[in-house]
Amino acid sequence: MAEYGLWPLVLINTLIFVVFAFSFARPRTGRDWRSFGAFAAFIVALFTEMYGFPLTLYLLSGWLGSKYPQLAMFSHNGGHLWYTVFGLKGDPHQYPIHALSDWLIMGGMLFLAVTWRYLYKAQREGRVATNGPYAFVRHPQYVAFITIMAGFLIQWPTILTVPMFPILVYMYIRLARLEEKESLAYFGEEYAKYMAATPGFFPKLPRFLRMREADKKL
Repeated sequence: MAEYGLWPLVLINTLIFVVFAFSFARPRTGRDWRSFGAFAAFIVALFTEMYGFPLTLYLLSGWLGSKYPQLAMFSHNGGHLWYTVFGLKGDPHQYPIHALSDWLIMGGMLFLAVTWRYLYKAQREGRVATNGPYAFVRHPQYVAFITIMAGFLIQWPTILTVPMFPILVYMYIRLARLEEKESLAYFGEEYAKYMAATPGFFPKLPRFLRMREADKKL
């Protein structure tokens, strides 16, 4: 258990990500606070198991011990469950799985910061945000949050965060739909045209890719 019980690390990492998210989410309404609170709960559950108490390893110890007898059950590396399931050997921090998770987490954080810059400017000018990331999807801020959570889920899945992830995705989609109704009521035709031209969460394929797909169908 020497690799766990590191509660200062739990607190520091939780504060870093929660404060970062808060600085861009800026919750105002009750539903904003609920979605932010759910994200914060995801982060707390994640780092509690990563550095504090390995709940998932304890609850799954019987199954993990019988299926993966070589696993150092309550070591920090033992918490990298995808690494264990795929039968990889060596330091899990040196494999593409961990690198992918790092790219998703850092990329999501950077994307969120860039997104907020364009949204903040549009809000100050009283117009629809259509530049930068908003030129490709209507809800890049939620794409960023989902990307960050997906990165953590790939790096350190737990018995709490795995079921929390789809719930949070649903909450963000629902929140996006409510915000769209409010934007339609406030901006009217301007936002309706933006909705018609811009997808919600998944950007359209570039033109040359669409042409290639069309050629394949011929």
